Amino acid sequence: MSIFTGSGVAIVTPFYEDCTINYNKLNELIDFHVENETDAIIIAGTTGEASTMGIDEQIELIKRCCDYTNKRIPVIAGTGSNCTAEALELSRRAEEAGADGLLVVTPYYNKGNNEGFIRHFKKIAGSVRIPIILYNVPSRTGVNLSVEVIEELSKVENIVGIKEASGDISYVAEISRRCPEDFDIYSGNDDIIVPVLSLGGKGVISVVANIEPKKTHNIVVDYLEGRVEESRKQQLAINGLVNSLFIESNPIPIKKAMNLAGYGVGPLRLPLYEMSQGAAAEMVKEMEAVGIEIK
Repeated sequence: MSIFTGSGVAIVTPFYEDCTINYNKLNELIDFHVENETDAIIIAGTTGEASTMGIDEQIELIKRCCDYTNKRIPVIAGTGSNCTAEALELSRRAEEAGADGLLVVTPYYNKGNNEGFIRHFKKIAGSVRIPIILYNVPSRTGVNLSVEVIEELSKVENIVGIKEASGDISYVAEISRRCPEDFDIYSGNDDIIVPVLSLGGKGVISVVANIEPKKTHNIVVDYLEGRVEESRKQQLAINGLVNSLFIESNPIPIKKAMNLAGYGVGPLRLPLYEMSQGAAAEMVKEMEAVGIEIK
């Protein structure tokens, strides 16, 4: 029941200067990713600034993305919340909007216990028919899902994988050891795609793929097709850029990088704000080092 193998882009949400969603630009970005072999689009996630959107706006974004993508590649909708009732509503409505799968982040801020997490995710899974990818990102949520919880949730038919963004390779190894072979692991960190693949991972849900889609796709495909050394070299070659994209909180740097490279994705919504000049200068050096033209 895998949703995708390869590189899924955690796509930015392009805005006009008044911070309304620029759907014409979103369509351009979708075409760009299809043409450059991105394997899935993750819409309305952290990188897409979904936390600044109301439910109706978020669902409209998901629906527009699904309609325009038109099954060319899978669309996975971010529908997580720290409120189970809200996550249920988002998940049901995202399914109705045409999403091929859901990315559901660990409930944040209220910091539930293990049984609470299990019940939260099972309730969401029971409310939809499409597959769900768990999203573990303790640096943002303040909570790290225990391997025991993940193992229990991996038994649910339509909970099919995890986006793992703790950066802890030992933790990834333990998930791989204890969960079924058909439970998909996706790297949530662009700098360790290859190490996660070496432990049985199926791919990456990527920020850098917004600006380097083909290279990110190739890192995964080359590894899975046995060209391990080539994959390793590409991973190391891109890591300077990856590191620079997280100098400040995502998606501040990636939106700046895309605007500098001429993609015209517009501003950020508050409380996110323009990248500092010093950090931007450092990022520009890394962009130029991998051949991205500044326009």
